[in-house]
Amino acid sequence: MSIQSKRSVVARVFQITAVLFLFLAAVPHPSFGQGPFGAVYVLTNQSPHNTVMTFLRAPDGSLTYSATYRTEGRGTGTGADPLGSQGALVLDPSQRLLYAVNSGSDEVTVFAVDGPTLTFINKVPSGGRMPVSLTVFGGILYVLNAGGTPNITGFTINSLTNQLAELPGSKTLLAGGKAASPAQVAFSQDGSILMVTEKGTQTIDTYTVDSLGYASGPISHPSSGATPFGFAFIHGGIAVVSEAGPNALSSYQSQQDGSLDLITGSVPNSQAATCWAVALNNSAYAYTANAGTATISSYTIAADGTLSLLNAVAGSTGSGSAPTDMALSADDRFLYTRDGGNDMVSAFSVGTDGSLTLVGSYGTLPAGSQGIAAR
Repeated sequence: MSIQSKRSVVARVFQITAVLFLFLAAVPHPSFGQGPFGAVYVLTNQSPHNTVMTFLRAPDGSLTYSATYRTEGRGTGTGADPLGSQGALVLDPSQRLLYAVNSGSDEVTVFAVDGPTLTFINKVPSGGRMPVSLTVFGGILYVLNAGGTPNITGFTINSLTNQLAELPGSKTLLAGGKAASPAQVAFSQDGSILMVTEKGTQTIDTYTVDSLGYASGPISHPSSGATPFGFAFIHGGIAVVSEAGPNALSSYQSQQDGSLDLITGSVPNSQAATCWAVALNNSAYAYTANAGTATISSYTIAADGTLSLLNAVAGSTGSGSAPTDMALSADDRFLYTRDGGNDMVSAFSVGTDGSLTLVGSYGTLPAGSQGIAAR
């Protein structure tokens, strides 16, 4: 082949390649930013078959229903707030495992997580009656049993199989006994403290946790305001606690010996049924869900844990919607509420200044659902 012929072939190949490039550039194709970004999970708390509904989360925070998975246990399933708790459905910090209470059959279920896809691993007796709240740190899970004589019971998480097994001798009573009416159990961020709120006795219990996962206590502390309910631990052992009595948020400093010091007493928000509380990972802002007024209130958190009301009505879920549980996405970009009044999930985007913007409402959930988690 002559040099001229070779040049003609090369030129022709170049022309074809250029045309192909332009064609491909003009064809719409999926990218990472356009695909599903995360997932939201809701516990239906139904009887006889308790389930978890999963939703795909898009980059803008909107949700699309994905699937429903049986916990192989039973829920209790009626009313807008049937469990009276926070933390009935929780992800472990790695976002690989999801834990659910079966309040009607006194069990805890664990699933493996792959986005919106769940795989049942196992279920175990909860160690008491009517489990309502869960918390995980490292290889230890604690469940709060609210029925009968309330207690907390610990479980180990097998590092190879991810199965749960009761931690022998870990069952511990609450300070308030049968009158406790507890709402939530949670570990501090370093796992050294367990805390439980008692709605019935207006107290907060703390337990110290040793290296094997055993909790010692309780030490009982008076709540700043009546009906302490949901709470979130932030840095340095600081906890922010919602109070349904004064419709307020308070903050406390926990100590290594289990003592609890008040930082900021009840900061009211002028709303109604302030029962659930979450805080951003950067500890700059906290939010309460106010079921009685269908609103979300926002608070600023100073470095020392001091609270200030930012916006009494930072967001609204709609008249009669009764937001009765909350979860933040792992990246803190979105806040989700489970609305017990209309059986929907509301989504808000979270601004860098702590503001909330409604994305939309999604569902429909079965009546009597309770428990929400997000990643």
